[in-house]
Order: sequence, then C-alpha cells, then structure tokens
Amino acid sequence: MTSIEIVASTTMHDIHHAYPSAKVGLFQRYHIGGCDSCGYKLTETLGEVRRNFGIQDSVVEIAHVIRGSADVFKSLHLSAMELRAARDAGEPLTLLDVRTREEFEAGSLPGSRLVDVALTFEILDTWSKETCLVFYSNDGRRSLDKASYFRAYGFPGARSLSGGLAGWDPDLLPVREPRG
Repeated sequence: MTSIEIVASTTMHDIHHAYPSAKVGLFQRYHIGGCDSCGYKLTETLGEVRRNFGIQDSVVEIAHVIRGSADVFKSLHLSAMELRAARDAGEPLTLLDVRTREEFEAGSLPGSRLVDVALTFEILDTWSKETCLVFYSNDGRRSLDKASYFRAYGFPGARSLSGGLAGWDPDLLPVREPRG
C-alpha cells in the first residue's frame, strides 16, 4: 500500500488506490459511499465530496478516518475459527445469511436466518444494538457490505464471516443441506 498526502484536491480514485479500505472507513464515519444515493464518483476530489455531503469535519480529520480505515475493515471480519470458538464458548450470536432465498434454501449454516427487507428493518428497529450479528454470503463480499451497514447504524457487534461459505470448513460446522 502506497501512502499519499491527503488534501482537499486529492481525488477519490487516488485515495482508494492508496487506501483500499477507505470506502469502509468513510461509510462507517460519514455514511457515504455505500450505495447509489450516498455514493461519490472516483473523479471527485475529497474537497468536493466533503462539500457535496455536508461533512463538517476538516480535511485533516477526514484524512485521519481514511488512514484508520484498514483497522475498521479488519474489525468487521470474523474467521471461521473465531466463529467456532464463540459458538463453543456459548457466546450469544445470530448467524445471518445475506444470500438469495434460492441460495439459502440450497444450503446454509445451521441456525442461520435469511436476511430480507423485513428482517433488516426488524433488526434495526427492535433488536438490541449490543446483539452480535454474524453475516455471511458465498464469498464474504455481500456479507461485508451488510456488516458494515449495520455497524454504521449502531450495531458494534456486526461482523462478516471471512471468505463466506467458500472459505468455510465443514468440519467446524456442517452446512445444512436442502430439505427433501
């Protein structure tokens, strides 16, 4: 990773190139870059993004968030071994599958729930913010986005299963096969 001086005229492209996890850090702190309505163009400068989204922090403060984004990114990941250890220790956690219904029905981790729009709003509106949420997908990309989203909305225990089902060791916990 090449570090760069982050100033108002630095493009988002250059920031993302030097700090690949910047998007996660920016979304966590400022709720920008996570979707079409809160997205920015890579051709925009940091100053333009700051102005367009009404960010009150100085460019220096935003640069600090960007430089710390790798730590945020790392904190969102949970390895299969860590998940097994948490389950073996009886830690309360909720497994949440962010794949499609068809993918879920083809096989999922035992005890997991399929995340749909209704469940998303139920979690956001009624669940304790201290709930440990472990999201997973096929390869971990969709689940990382979902974990980041929930972390940004006040769930500090939201994590993504690293590597998703593709990296899952069935000896740790067998994948539930489809019914009949």
